[in-house]
Amino acid sequence: QVQLVESGGGLVQTGGSLRLSCVASGRTGLIANMGWFRQAPGTEREFVAAISWLSPTTHYAGSVKGRFTISRDNTKTTLFLQMNNLKPEDTAAYYCAASQRDPSISKNDYGYWGQGTQVTVSS
Repeated sequence: QVQLVESGGGLVQTGGSLRLSCVASGRTGLIANMGWFRQAPGTEREFVAAISWLSPTTHYAGSVKGRFTISRDNTKTTLFLQMNNLKPEDTAAYYCAASQRDPSISKNDYGYWGQGTQVTVSS
């Protein structure tokens, strides 16, 4: 099993920045890919960004490309999401997820999920 714990959410004004972190523990050797998803009330959980644990390859949703940056530390136990130029439509609960498949941009590929951290962007 893999355990994931997110942190770094909060309230920010339009145009501001936040950095989310996700610490992985347990059987981290199972991880081939990690990603961030988000879910606003009444909507489906949607893909935000993903990064391979096996190579530097990254993927982004079109709505965040150029504003968000996904990265990981060299120990491959911590995932980050740097979010710049935030917009009210970025308001959502953000979830960290881990997959044994690479690449993975579908939420159906991810078997391990964190509890989520709330990001609220005020206009």
